[in-house]
Amino acid sequence: MKRIATPVIVGAAQYTQARNALPALDPLSMMATASRLAIEDTGVGRQMIRGIDAVCVVNLFTWIYRNAPQSLCEKLGIQATFLHYGPIGGNTPQMLVNHYCRAIANGECKAVLITGAEAVYGLNRALRGKVPFDWPEQESQPFLEDHPTAVNFDVLLRAGDGLESKTLKGYRYPLSNVEEAYDLYLPHFMYPFFETALRAAAQESVEEHRIRLGILCHDLCAVAAGNPHAWSRSLLSGEDITRPGKQNRMIVYPYTKFMMANINVDQAAGVILTSEEMAATMGINRSRWVYPLGGADFRNVWHVSQRPSLIDSPALTEAARLSLEQADLSIDNIGAFDIYSCFPSAVEIARQSLGLAADDPRCFSVTGGLPYFGGPGNNYSLHAIAAVTDKIRSNPELNTMITANGWYNSKQSVGIYGATPPGNRWESRDDSSVQREIERQELPLPVEKAGGPLTIEAYMIRHDAAGAPERGTVIGRLADGRRALADIDASPKDLDRMENTELVGKTGIASYFPERGKNMITVTAIV
Repeated sequence: MKRIATPVIVGAAQYTQARNALPALDPLSMMATASRLAIEDTGVGRQMIRGIDAVCVVNLFTWIYRNAPQSLCEKLGIQATFLHYGPIGGNTPQMLVNHYCRAIANGECKAVLITGAEAVYGLNRALRGKVPFDWPEQESQPFLEDHPTAVNFDVLLRAGDGLESKTLKGYRYPLSNVEEAYDLYLPHFMYPFFETALRAAAQESVEEHRIRLGILCHDLCAVAAGNPHAWSRSLLSGEDITRPGKQNRMIVYPYTKFMMANINVDQAAGVILTSEEMAATMGINRSRWVYPLGGADFRNVWHVSQRPSLIDSPALTEAARLSLEQADLSIDNIGAFDIYSCFPSAVEIARQSLGLAADDPRCFSVTGGLPYFGGPGNNYSLHAIAAVTDKIRSNPELNTMITANGWYNSKQSVGIYGATPPGNRWESRDDSSVQREIERQELPLPVEKAGGPLTIEAYMIRHDAAGAPERGTVIGRLADGRRALADIDASPKDLDRMENTELVGKTGIASYFPERGKNMITVTAIV
């Protein structure tokens, strides 16, 4: 009978580059720094370097290397057999931990280094001539030619997504053709739909909702204020966060700048996994071992506009259920969480999907969350994993759960961590029937050319660089129950009024405009 190994985390580290760093390290150099710290954290240094046979780099936006895992191995002196470059998605770090736990358990590899980094802040400094620009040659990023003085998330994400679509087998574009017509590619154009739908479901007024989001965000910010690895340690009030101002303009209603993930950071993390047997053979102190107790990965119905509900996450519910079963724990046994927090609605949906009350006293973030700790692209959750490793070492009674979210609540990965071995082994498990059941709930594509009454389920309003409303989009239901999307036919003044009332539940008249290639909705019931 094949022996099943038990995976353990034996090294973990985070690195946050100083804002005035000279030189400003490129992401690969930052990964090397975090990885060296993780190797040092094992306590067996050179022996660990010789033992690592798998190196995995989380997909990065800032700089595209010809072969990042291989280049990292050369920097660290690692002779790895397996090299892996992960896909786009904030779920990727936790997904990789789940994957490699099973690989270690099945004897497919012995020890793996998982690392990632973003250096958007440093890149912007370099492009503006603030520091020498001596980063290594990249594979291909034409945005540098088109944007010689600054880069933003739109440019970075599209550049990375374009490369992934050409290189990754099984890649799937995140939008349907109908959604693409409304320019909904960027995550901050999608999550406000969830937010306004959540507000309506809770039957909150606009002001009650704003106050509640202020409390949620302030609680995250308070954690970051006490975290030495956080990019921002300023303690902001709920009013500071949710009220638009000179430094905090409205980006996409109902989100201000301070409510959204901040990618303009220089942060890296590294985690080392191996087996109990190898850790013992190397002489790694058992008090440093942290066990991944359970994990699972699922996708929601892929296209947002085809999901039966905009306010839940069956993928997260099922991933948490199976992870807890593997760990032989209940949700009540979890002492701390790190819930993915790119936007408030991501936290709210996760909380509801996990069955956690809004006033649950347990910590919902061990880092401070993506808006305040920092949102280093796809790599954020690796920081959370490193953080819970430290917490469990300090408190061996603590069990933690990490939720990691990709695209628009599209991909969900869950991991549970503790100081003792899991209740059930990390054997290969077939979760395909669960995935099929989630996908079975998919609705038909929205009506591309709609006409007649359209009742609004959710909406968002984009703002320009000065913070003024400029364009609104709704998701709604036609009289026959089919979904449709539409842009709001309204002046900036009327859009501003819509931000002070509840638009969800109101019915407007939708019409298709061939010259625009989209539906428009006229809503007259604005109070």
